Amino acid sequence: MRKLLAIGLSVLVTAVAVAPAAPAHEPRRATLVQFASLPAETYLPASEPSGAALGTAPINGITPPFADQPIQGFSGIVRNQDGTFDTISDNGYGVKATSADFALRINRVAPDFATGRVDVLGGITLTDPDRRVPFPLARPDRVLTGADIDPESIVRAGDGTYWVGDEFGPYLLHFDRTGRLLAAPYPLPGVFAPENPGGTANLPGSKGFEGVSISPDGRTLNALLEGTVAGDEPGTLRLNEFDIASGRFTGKRWIYQLGSPNLAIGDAIAVDRDRLLVIERDSGQGANAKIKRVHLADKRDRDGDGKLDKTLVADLMDIANPRGIGGFGKTFTFPFQTIEDLVLLDDRTLGVLNDNNFPFSSGRTPGKPDDNEFIVLRLPESLR
Repeated sequence: MRKLLAIGLSVLVTAVAVAPAAPAHEPRRATLVQFASLPAETYLPASEPSGAALGTAPINGITPPFADQPIQGFSGIVRNQDGTFDTISDNGYGVKATSADFALRINRVAPDFATGRVDVLGGITLTDPDRRVPFPLARPDRVLTGADIDPESIVRAGDGTYWVGDEFGPYLLHFDRTGRLLAAPYPLPGVFAPENPGGTANLPGSKGFEGVSISPDGRTLNALLEGTVAGDEPGTLRLNEFDIASGRFTGKRWIYQLGSPNLAIGDAIAVDRDRLLVIERDSGQGANAKIKRVHLADKRDRDGDGKLDKTLVADLMDIANPRGIGGFGKTFTFPFQTIEDLVLLDDRTLGVLNDNNFPFSSGRTPGKPDDNEFIVLRLPESLR
């Protein structure tokens, strides 16, 4: 495996180095430099059966329930120093009612760009043995499931622990390296999802902490909601600051403006102290996918409109592919309903992954469940 990783990373470095610049007369586009994918039907060996609440009718040609739990739905990613990545799956099958038999996990994966495959090397299961969660869990053994929380974003702190953003609270959750919950979930004051029994819902369902980033000094988190809080201007999203040492939201927040109220964000990661990369997308897939973009958002608000400044850095529906990587044409598209993972590889190279919503999404081929794809893009300009 180390050999495969070395090959993959060396190919990545070579590809990035030789990626051609767009001619001056053409629009400046991101360029595809690497492609790998994890097949949709990839399951965790020797795991427990999963998907019983989905019924028995085929979905995109796949018949539930499943003998083992699928490696499904990458919703957040953390880069490791050895060329591997830690990815968190979401709550399983979309809603609480169908996800009680989906154990929440952080999976370690290795893209092998030489072969175009993504290998699953292992992972950890998220648990609450110390009874930090104040509400009843679906499993008596305190293994966390998709009926308990909906993890959509992840970062790793300097001490090796993980911070996870959830949509059911919305909550921030703190786990150790083994996946054990270290403290009670941290709720966002005054904001309640429909699944949160602590107050009247003022946030739409599945619109919680879709993007969480950690500051370069490791002291604070920025947690970006996917939906607009009731009473806020339509299409505006709150970016909330959380102080790690005190375990409190500071009350400081910024506003991210969507291009249209019917759009959503898919991830948000830190570039530096002031800037973030944010996925902005519509809900379409396949031929109906139109807006899948990566913006650079700046908290300094230099135009003084009270919102983060936005600059488009990559149109995921119009990616240059001059070398025909992955067997695709000269223009590569990423036509998935949910694109939820960004990882910055250097100041001009970006990894992007989709959440395949297994077995529901079929953006690449109609009627066939999507794979989890890992693409690497060379941006037209440096982020420095």
